Amino acid sequence: MAETRALARLALAALAALACLAPPAARAEKADRDKPMQIEANSMSSDDAARISIFEGNVVLTQGTIRVLADRIVVHQDADGFQYATATGKPVRFRQRTDPQDGQPAEWINGEADRIEINEREQKIELFDHAWVTRGLDKVQGDYISVDERSQYFSVKAGPNGASGGGRVRAVIQPKTAPAAPAGAPAAPAPATPAAK
Repeated sequence: MAETRALARLALAALAALACLAPPAARAEKADRDKPMQIEANSMSSDDAARISIFEGNVVLTQGTIRVLADRIVVHQDADGFQYATATGKPVRFRQRTDPQDGQPAEWINGEADRIEINEREQKIELFDHAWVTRGLDKVQGDYISVDERSQYFSVKAGPNGASGGGRVRAVIQPKTAPAAPAGAPAAPAPATPAAK
């Protein structure tokens, strides 16, 4: 049961990392937390004395709209009850839908990396090697993405070998459109034109 709770936290924390592109009002779907979690893998082992659980081989974690695909997920718990998780794969993939916000439809958050580490004590999420995150048409990519959930600060860095594409961080940020005026609302005034001389 502890490993199930740990994986729930892994999924939600990892998806919080994916939400780093989203403004605070457009976070992951809240209802997902209340849905049952399902985990499938080719094998699972757990050592209660060492407080470690390992899921290996085509690991698929689903909870509501959350879906995590990894080759391996290792979860361990310290003496204070904080949990740490590492998901690895070529790559680890994530997907979750956001809640609709301010009349805008829900969007999908997607991302991947070769390794993702979750530190519950420090509320930190790190995506390593070939990391990228998208929300709608926005995208950030680099070899390292770090998210501090407490401060809502995130950073993206390119690796020394330039595996992310030329040793640089890349971002695509789409222009945001203003919400449409409600039917029957007065039209915006026309721009003023200079008087003729």
